[in-house]
Formats: sequence, structure tokens, C-alpha cells
Amino acid sequence: MFGSSPVTIVITSEADTWDIDASSCLGCGQFVDWDRMPDPEQQAHIPQDILSKPPKELKKLAREGYWAASRALRAQVYHQLIQQVACRLVTPDALVYRDVTSRLFGKLSVSSHPLPEFLEGCSMPTYCLNLEGVTALKKILICVGNLFPDITYSPILPSLVALLLHYSEDEAQCFENIARLIASNAPHTSYIDQSFLAHQASCMTFGDLANKHCPAAHKLIASTSENVFEVYSEWLSWLFHDLPFNYAIRVFDVYLLEGQKVLYRIALALLKQYRLSVTSAELEGTDIKADLQAFVQNIAEHVTVDKLLERAFGIRLFSRKEIWLLQMANRKALMERGITMVQSRQSFHLAVDMQNFSSSIVMAQEMRIVWSWIPERFSLFPPLLLFSTSEDGCSLQRFYSCCEGYEPTVLLIKTTEGEVCGAFLSSDWSERKKNGATSGFFGTGECFVFTVKPETERYEWVFIKKPELAKAVPRSRQRSPSPSPASLLGSSPDSRSTSSNHLTVPTPQRKGRLSPFLAIRHFLLPSKTASMFMSGSREGIIIGGGGGQALSLDANLLWGHTEHCETFDNPPLCQENFKVQLLEVWGFQNA
Repeated sequence: MFGSSPVTIVITSEADTWDIDASSCLGCGQFVDWDRMPDPEQQAHIPQDILSKPPKELKKLAREGYWAASRALRAQVYHQLIQQVACRLVTPDALVYRDVTSRLFGKLSVSSHPLPEFLEGCSMPTYCLNLEGVTALKKILICVGNLFPDITYSPILPSLVALLLHYSEDEAQCFENIARLIASNAPHTSYIDQSFLAHQASCMTFGDLANKHCPAAHKLIASTSENVFEVYSEWLSWLFHDLPFNYAIRVFDVYLLEGQKVLYRIALALLKQYRLSVTSAELEGTDIKADLQAFVQNIAEHVTVDKLLERAFGIRLFSRKEIWLLQMANRKALMERGITMVQSRQSFHLAVDMQNFSSSIVMAQEMRIVWSWIPERFSLFPPLLLFSTSEDGCSLQRFYSCCEGYEPTVLLIKTTEGEVCGAFLSSDWSERKKNGATSGFFGTGECFVFTVKPETERYEWVFIKKPELAKAVPRSRQRSPSPSPASLLGSSPDSRSTSSNHLTVPTPQRKGRLSPFLAIRHFLLPSKTASMFMSGSREGIIIGGGGGQALSLDANLLWGHTEHCETFDNPPLCQENFKVQLLEVWGFQNA
């Protein structure tokens, strides 16, 4: 079971009737200091059939905060939802908890027992728990460590136990519910990361999503922070440590119904809100990690919980499958790098050794920005200069021979006018050979083009910002013809968009690669012109297609052309017709 996989939605049979019996919740709240609760929860009339509603309606009610109307309702909802979670056959329950606590503690105090090792260095928020609640929290965590010896790292666990305790009849019920979340065994499903590897993969995945869905915030953080990954590694703490209780419990409401994907949504919404609240000038010389934490802690000054959730669900993420593929790729990269146990990870620019970084095209600070755009799993690896026209000459064949075997690569171009642009290319250039004599496009939706001078800007695959365009097209729909790369090179501008040649379908990625994310075979696209990422032939190379090319270079790597294309929806990256002064290709050692 992979600890960072997204959680499937709980499907409730319409035949099931979950009657709400308020009397069963009379004991709930014994662990709470009600004087510290921000807003006393009001009892409300509870329809008897509320939990027998269809899943879609349940999700809507949770998003709108219906559970908050009644402590009894929320307590009953939590217990019933968690009881529906598929988990391992032998999962400790309330009876086991009572037996273990009797054996472990007896008449001894909880303070006589150390907390589990998997909580070393982890904070333990108590929200609005009273002293009895804090004691219960520690007892449950000690029992979890005793009964789940496979857990090696789980910083989110104390927060989840603390939140559940607010709505549990007793310690045993709280333990049984958290045990079921830990022991969930549905395919590609996990509620709680249980190892350092799983936790780091989740943090990297959030970094990738922030890079794509919050470009303004990401650019701000990358330009002001010494360690971008360290900032993003706190994303779960924003939700289940820094958010005030009345925000965190609403997050928990939707999490139980919708899974881990909803956590990504809400953390991204927080990041977007943070960007709206600060300027680059305000952040100069500040600790952005601490500033973000303070912002989340005082979120009520900026946005209500209802508005925050509304904005979160307005973010159009890709499917659970795509996010799961990204998590698995991040996990594999960490394992290949040997990062499986608790350890600190150097920031990307320190791993790159920016002080000694040497390029004839970009300065270290400029490369730092470009590097921050690269998917997390690749930035684990130091860069390697593969090809340079100043050292290897202006030869396309030499370009291919130097770059083949490396995936991904970063292309940098400096024109004779001093403009600098380039591309991140997700696939090995050797993929071009799979189409035989017919030139074809290949690559994945992680490809992007960018400019460095005079302005620094990135242009990603058009479907990252508009994923809905790739979902509504029926499989039987006839797709429009696409131009052939061979006909594009050397053709006049007027002929580029009128060619009737068909595009070769990209072949699947080879096994063992770290680039399965955003493969076009996972999408129903309206036309192939929106997925023309990269192509190479003896006549030259093309990056981006459809109505034009984002970048094209001739066989001598001396002359190039840039214009708007449908794949990246980019403007010309420099003067439309340019002469190359320098060209470099960077790869990733051991990637």
C-alpha cells in the first residue's frame, strides 16, 4: 500500500439508513474545554434520513458546513463514515484498545510511557481539548505505536486523533476510528501517510501541484526563499496544525468523504490567498516559511472558512489517477536517491551547488528560477551539462548523440539579440526513432516553454489551466488532422497551419521512467494539435505545435523561429525569426 495515494470517495448504499440517535452522543465532548471553542456549536433539528442521502448530496452538505450545525450530528457522521472504510481484516477495535490500555498502563500514569518513535520531532496540537483530552490523546497515540509497529513516521496523526476526540464518546471509540483510517486497504487508497518516504512523496506532489496551479505564488516563493521544498513540506501542517479549530474541523468534514485530493485543493487555496495578501517587497528579508505559517494561523483576518472552501473547490485539478501517478513517480525518485528514512533534504539550488554553477547563457539566480519550475522528482538530482554549441559545435546529430539516454532535459537558447528562452522536455530524444521514417511528436504534458530575458515567464501545456477541455470529448469523435513536423520545418509561415498530413500517435513511455505524469494517452483531447510537445528529425527540432511552433531550430542549430502554438498557448518567446548565439542542454545526473 502506498502511503501517499489519494483516497476514494465513500459510497453509501441508498438502502442503508443511518438514523441519528442524539442519545448515543451524550458522552461526546467530555474531552473538550468548551470555553476555548471559538464558536459554541448550536444544537439543531436532525433529519432522520440525512446519512442515507446519495454520496453527491452528502459531499455538498459537508462542503456547505451542514455538520457544523450540531455536535451530535458531526459525531454520528464521523463514526458512521469511518465504519464504512474498507480496512484490513484484523484491525484493532475498541475492545482491543481497552485490553491494551489495561495492560500497558494499569495504575501507572501516562507520563510513565514515552510517545512512539514515529512522532519524534512532530508537533502535537491539542486544539480545544481539556487536560483529560490531552491525556487521552497521548494514550491513544501510545497504543497506536504498540499495535501498528509498521508506522515509522506520521506527523499528521496527532492532529487527526485530537480532532476525532472532540466528537468521540470515549477513548476506545476514538482509537477504533483512527485505527480504521490507518488500516484502510482500498486500492490506491490511504488516509494517513505512515512513513517518511510516503510523507516526502506527498510533499513533493504538493510542490508539483503548486508549481502548476499557483504560478504567481510559486514564483514569489522561489525568488525569495532559500529552500522552496522546505516551504512546501509544511503543507499538511497548514491544514492540521496552523488552521484554527473551526477551519480545521471543516477540512476534516470534507476529507472523510472526499479523500486526500481535497487536502491538496484546500492547501492550494491557502497558497493563492497568501499571494493575494503579500507583495515581493514585503517579503524581502523575511522568513517566508514562518510568514506563511503566521498567515494560516490568522486566516480568519483574510477569508472565511466558507469562502476558502469555495475557492478550493473552484481549482480544477487533474484526475485522482494522474495525481496518483505523480505521487508514485515522486516516491520512486526518492527511493532511487536513497531518501527513505527521516533526514533533511538540501534545497534544490544547494543540491545544484549554485555558487559553482556555470552556464554561458544564464546566471545562477536565473537558473534558480528555471529550476524551481522543474517537477520535484527531477530537482532531487544535480544538473549535468550535456551539450553546448560553444564546446560541441553547431551539429544536430551531435546534439542528438549527446542528449539521448537522458530524460528529462532543459534546453536553453541565447539569441544574437541577447534574448534568452528555452524549454523543459520530459522525454528522451531517442523517442523520435520509434516513428521510423515518419516524424512524429512525443513527450508528455509536463513539457513547458519559457523565457528568461528580457522577462521571466513560463508557458505550460494548455490543459493544465483548462483540464475540462480534455474530458468532454467522446472517444468516437473524429479528430482533426495535424501537421507533420517534417513539413513544418523549412515551410513558409502561411503553410504551417494548412498542412493536411496526419500526426503519428506518440508511443507509451518506457517502463521504469520517472515521467508517467500527464501522458496524453490518459486524456480525451479535442485535437492532436494541443498535444504536440516535441519532435526531432534530420531537418531540425520542433517544440510545441498547432497553428505554429513555440520553438523550431534548423539542422545547423543556427537559425530558429518562434510563434504562438496551441499546445502551450504561448506568445513568441523572442523575436519570431532569430539567430542562435549559444545553445545548451542540461540533463539530470542519475535521473
